[in-house]
Amino acid sequence: MNCHLCDVAKAALDRVNARIPFELEVIDVDSDPALVALYDWEVPVVLLDGKKVAKLRLDEAMLERRLRGDMSRSDELWDESK
Repeated sequence: MNCHLCDVAKAALDRVNARIPFELEVIDVDSDPALVALYDWEVPVVLLDGKKVAKLRLDEAMLERRLRGDMSRSDELWDESK
């Protein structure tokens, strides 16, 4: 995988994981046609409990709030149903 933004997101995820441990699964979107159809122009995309919480760029503070269960109105930005 040759994706600069993916490398940046992975480094951010690693920093957050050092502060708030969580299980991280990295999946190459390009390896699955169904994922390409869903996320092709949104890579890197970060899902938490099956819900998209970031695309293109990762806000570490927002992810930490989500991991702690403390979601503010601004975090609702990623609610795809709206």
